[in-house]
Amino acid sequence: MPGRIEIESIEELRLHLKISSDLTGVAFQAVDFSGLESLLKGVTLRDNLLLGCTLTPEVQPLFDAPLVFPKLPGLPFNPFRAQLYTPEELLGGYERGRPETYANTVDGGTYQQYVDEGKDDNMDVRITLARRLHDHAISDALQEYLVGKKVVAIMGGHNMGRDNPMYLEVARLARDLVHQGFLPASGGGPGAMEATHLGAWFAERPDSELQDAVGTLAKAPTYVPQDAWLDAAFEVMEKYPVTSRTRCDSLGVPTWLYGHEPPTCFALHIAKYFANSVREEGLLAIARNGVVFSPGSAGTIQEIFQDATQNHYKTFGHASPMIFFGTVYWTHTKPIFPLIAQLSEGKEYHELLHITDEREDVVRQIVAFSRAVSAT
Repeated sequence: MPGRIEIESIEELRLHLKISSDLTGVAFQAVDFSGLESLLKGVTLRDNLLLGCTLTPEVQPLFDAPLVFPKLPGLPFNPFRAQLYTPEELLGGYERGRPETYANTVDGGTYQQYVDEGKDDNMDVRITLARRLHDHAISDALQEYLVGKKVVAIMGGHNMGRDNPMYLEVARLARDLVHQGFLPASGGGPGAMEATHLGAWFAERPDSELQDAVGTLAKAPTYVPQDAWLDAAFEVMEKYPVTSRTRCDSLGVPTWLYGHEPPTCFALHIAKYFANSVREEGLLAIARNGVVFSPGSAGTIQEIFQDATQNHYKTFGHASPMIFFGTVYWTHTKPIFPLIAQLSEGKEYHELLHITDEREDVVRQIVAFSRAVSAT
């Protein structure tokens, strides 16, 4: 059954009115109706859902029995936002050389309020409702954004240093996947996650420039509060601006639960959540073309088992590749691969497990699976 038509901007409203003046049942999200009374006169506005919209005394009577979710004041975030975040929006206001200015950004301010109000232990129904509404809005925007995109998630440790050879290999892998028409996605933080988005950022640049960028980033190898981690990233962005926000796109899915680490500024679209459980389950669910596991610790291992569970029971109606990038790491250092191989025996996803040290092999497995799915 089709859902409500959603209108999330004045531009969308004008386009819809060119087709029909009947807006019965339409949902409006974060639309400012100020000064639009003449545009709306003669328009049928019945059974509408108004989420965080601005209604003037002149416009409000034009709606017939709407269901209204009003704006909630005093919040550093918009619970009814209509689009995913951009790095410019989350990190705007940060000044290079002054790490303390991170507190002035939307990301830093939201995290500070989250901490000040007890994180997930907050008992204020107004705050908890605002967070749930925000995460719902992000999921709605994410669903719209992903239409027609082939997502591959790359998981790995947040402590993977920028000076670690695997960091550059993850970046190259993400770049290779972009060249094959896939959208790389990650948890949107430091380490292997940042490398994923760096690779997409450099999708149209030569490997020599990517290597130079990694050298610059390596001046601050891992994220430490009040150090030059963000500064190094902004230096790379300034030296190598993104060539195309379409062809160099990637998706970060971070959470304010781990908000002490800022999101990577190389992810051009960011779906940031308050609820980490929604974020982790959702990231694995949208990676319908496969998940690559680069070296990581407890968080990455948790994601391996979450992904295995989704594949084991076909939670979302399908199974997809699980590729372990680093043979020694996943068979000896953290011997998870043999366990997953044993667990998957007799299940469809057993044939979708793969372990390798070669990024070309990773890409080959992902491409083969995507073509097989497209042919069915």
